[in-house]
Amino acid sequence: MSGESQIPTASAASRFASRLALVYGTGFGLVGTHLPFFPVWLKAVGVDAGWIGIITAVPAVTRFTVLPFVTAFAERRHALRGAIMVTAFATATGLALVGTQHLPLLILLGYAATCCLWTPMVPLIDAYALRGVSQYGLKYGPLRLWGSAAFVAGALACGQLLDVISAKHLIWIIVAMAALGALTSLTLQPLGPARTIAAAHHGAGRLLRDGGFLAIILTSALIQSSHQAYYIFASIGWQQEGFGGLTIAGLWTLGVLAEIVVFALSPRFTLPPAILVVIAALCAVARWVITAQAPPIAILAVVQLMHGLTFGLTQVGTMGLMVHHVPQHIMARGQGFLAACSGIVAGSVSILTGAVYARYGQGVYYVMAAIAATGALVMWSARKRLDAHQPQSEASGG
Repeated sequence: MSGESQIPTASAASRFASRLALVYGTGFGLVGTHLPFFPVWLKAVGVDAGWIGIITAVPAVTRFTVLPFVTAFAERRHALRGAIMVTAFATATGLALVGTQHLPLLILLGYAATCCLWTPMVPLIDAYALRGVSQYGLKYGPLRLWGSAAFVAGALACGQLLDVISAKHLIWIIVAMAALGALTSLTLQPLGPARTIAAAHHGAGRLLRDGGFLAIILTSALIQSSHQAYYIFASIGWQQEGFGGLTIAGLWTLGVLAEIVVFALSPRFTLPPAILVVIAALCAVARWVITAQAPPIAILAVVQLMHGLTFGLTQVGTMGLMVHHVPQHIMARGQGFLAACSGIVAGSVSILTGAVYARYGQGVYYVMAAIAATGALVMWSARKRLDAHQPQSEASGG
């Protein structure tokens, strides 16, 4: 009898989905305003290039140092939803305080403190989302696509505002977006208690001794980090090839639009998540090999559409594997380990990318192809173990 009363209704699932989509939208809208324009604000307030490099490296550092501890703390306190709210309000407050500073050292200290709570926010939201996906029988992709759409909208809106306001005021656009995200976090509804498995207090430690889980986070880190040369040097390379600013913006937008389409269509995918990830990795190999040839604009536009597969399909497949492989009661810690692994690999690849690009230019994309191929090999080797794995939370249900 009690089991029937706990079956989620369609209206409850719809409320969960709409509120989560709003939180994803504001969260990634903040990233869309911050990522391209925070360095512009730093330069506008007189911070030199050396300090800008140090300050903008902070999020990557907190991702593999502080982040796993924050996600674990929230989960042990059974306060996933509350942690999202706290980190959202702390982020808005911290960025507002950063905006009042102009000395590089004070900006660095304020930004570092802010990032300690900001970088765990997306893994916390993902953990909350995956628990809700299991509870309400929903699909991850259609919820996550709102984040990608908001990223584009945020970047375009902030870019338009740059033409009408001083760059010194850009920080307040970023702060406003963070404040909106904090307010929307208040709408998140409580989730039912996560099912646990026997010896639950050993669960998180066992994840790090689980070869299947390590294959998931390492593969995701390798494929996503193979995008580092694209993120750092694509615009520079396209500019050197004579492409105008509008063309470059259009190429970036094509990639994100393709990502949104993949998220929207993902409920129709029938292949196992491990195979989806392998396909994504092989697409990344092809994408970077073609990009290394500096193709003409017509081919480049088609290549950019592959971003939906190289990034979006990797994300869909990885989250599918996480749902099936990580018990609900340690999902936030699993997301924390995933983010930490991604931070370490991405940081290492960024350093390698800079050195290789300085010497070989577009040849750096061959290295990215090799990194993606390594990810494909890791996942292909682990696929049978992962495909045969039963969701631990489901296996424990009774």
